[in-house]
Amino acid sequence: MDARFLGIAELVDTPSVAVVVDVMRAYTVAAWAFARGAEKIVLAGSLDEALALKARHPHWVALKDGPPAPGFDAVNSPGLLRSVDLGGRTVVQKTTAGTVGALAVKEASLVLCAGFVVAEATARLLRTRECAGVTFVVTGEDGHADEDLACAQYIARRATGTGTDAAEFLRRAGGSRAATELREGVRQGVHPDDVALCLELDRFPFAMVATPEDGLMVLRPCTVPPL
Repeated sequence: MDARFLGIAELVDTPSVAVVVDVMRAYTVAAWAFARGAEKIVLAGSLDEALALKARHPHWVALKDGPPAPGFDAVNSPGLLRSVDLGGRTVVQKTTAGTVGALAVKEASLVLCAGFVVAEATARLLRTRECAGVTFVVTGEDGHADEDLACAQYIARRATGTGTDAAEFLRRAGGSRAATELREGVRQGVHPDDVALCLELDRFPFAMVATPEDGLMVLRPCTVPPL
């Protein structure tokens, strides 16, 4: 498998297969939302779009980065979301980098969204589809977020069937700037367990596939049988 690792700004063409990685915290949160029963997640392009969708669908759950804000029901924190009952609900998610990355590759034939919590399922789906070339979108810090790059590199190795020890990749993620800022309270809308939850390898058995639906980019879980 030919793997490329690019930041959002480096996406000059539409990849055939894209894996959008946001470990801290967009796609850890998305995985938790599905684990808590969410049916689908609509990836919004802006805060205004998220609020407009919420206004049209008052029963949807609107979620954003940072502190709580009027019109939003939740913040982008796995620690805070893990106790919320989302059974059968639709979540609207807008984050600083993760949702932006997915929308940037929305024309790709296959778009997966990932973090460490769904790493093996994501790699297994890539192996099942026999993807020859995959673009990993490193969303954080203009493509330089080490937690996202480490996760992308780990998934890429697992997708080739390589027996890879995750410890070093998780160590890099745990020492990243994002992890430090979350631990030290630099970012708002944070639970003390967020970093640990973002570093739980293969917590969930599903991959997450984003597809266009009625003009929206919609994320859904996809269970991949073991090979």
